Amino acid sequence: MGYQDVRFDSSTTFLVTGGAGFIGSNICGALLRMGLAVRCVDNLSTGKMENINELMGNSGFSFILGDICDSATAFSLTSGVDFVLHQAAWGSVPKSIKQPLDYEEINIKGTLSVMEASRFNKVKKFIYASSSSVYGDEANLPKKEGREGSLLSPYAITKKTNEEYGKLYSSIYGLETYGLRYFNVFGKKQNPNGEYAAVIPRFISCFIKDERPTIYGDGNQTRDFTYVENVIEANLKACLAPSHNAGRVFNIAYGAQERLIDIFYKLRKLMGKEHIEPLFEQGRAGDIKHSFADISNASEAFGYDPSWTFSMGINDVISWYKSNL
Repeated sequence: MGYQDVRFDSSTTFLVTGGAGFIGSNICGALLRMGLAVRCVDNLSTGKMENINELMGNSGFSFILGDICDSATAFSLTSGVDFVLHQAAWGSVPKSIKQPLDYEEINIKGTLSVMEASRFNKVKKFIYASSSSVYGDEANLPKKEGREGSLLSPYAITKKTNEEYGKLYSSIYGLETYGLRYFNVFGKKQNPNGEYAAVIPRFISCFIKDERPTIYGDGNQTRDFTYVENVIEANLKACLAPSHNAGRVFNIAYGAQERLIDIFYKLRKLMGKEHIEPLFEQGRAGDIKHSFADISNASEAFGYDPSWTFSMGINDVISWYKSNL
C-alpha cells in the first residue's frame, strides 16, 4: 500500500515541473524524503515559494525559476534526467472559459515543449498530469478510460490534447509517456484563496475565518476526491510501469463518491462550526454533475492501490490548515 515500498536507484534524478505548486511541491517533498535528487522548475504564475521553502536547504534539491514554454529552458532542464513528472499547468475550468488563449499557451505548448525536450534527452519515462475533465458530458459511472464524451471547457481540451500528444510520442518517437487523469485532488499546500480555489480548502478556510462557504449548484453534485498522497503514489509507481503500458492514460482517484453538501456538513462538524450555513449560487459553466472513477487499469498496469481514504485525508488536511492559515 502507498509508495513506502517503491524503490529507485540512489543515483536517480527527477524533474518535477510546476514543482512549487500544490501537487508538485508535495511530490518534491516525497522524493527528497526517499533520498533522491529533484530538479524543481516553476515560473511562479500559480506556484508559490512558500510551498518549497522547507525544501531549499536539502542538498538533493535544486529550484529553477523558469518557463517550460521556452524550448531552450526545457532542453536544459531535462538533460541528465531519468524521469519527468510533469505537473505544470493552469487548473480551473471556470478560469479557462474566461482565458482560453492562456490555457492553450501554458497547458498545451508547455507540455509539448517538455515532451519534445524529454525525447531528445532520452528521458526514461514522461509522467504527466491529465484530468477527469476529459470525460466531459459522458454520463455513465464509474468513469472508464476509453469512454469519453464531448469536452465542456478549454481546460478539458488542453488536457485531452496532451493525452493525444502523449500517445503519439510513445508510438512515433519511443518516449514512454503515462497520462494520469487526476480526480479532484486535495491536500496540504492547496491554495484556499481566490475566485477559482478548490472546494475543500475553500470550505476549510471559511470555517477557520468563521465565514459562510459558497456552494455552486444545489450541493448534490458528487466528486471522487483524492488525497494528494495517493497522487504521489501514482506518479512514482508509473515510473516503474512495464514499458508495454507506454502511451496510455489512467484514472487516478480513490474510487468513491462524495456529495458536496455532505462534505460541507462533515467539515462543519469536524471543525466545530455548526452555526455556519452555506451560501448557494448558480452552478458554473463547464462543471460536470457527477464524478466517480474506475481505477482498475492503474491497479493492473502499475499496482496503484490508494491507501489514503477521504476521511483520513480530511483529518490530515484540517490539521495542516489550522497550523498554516
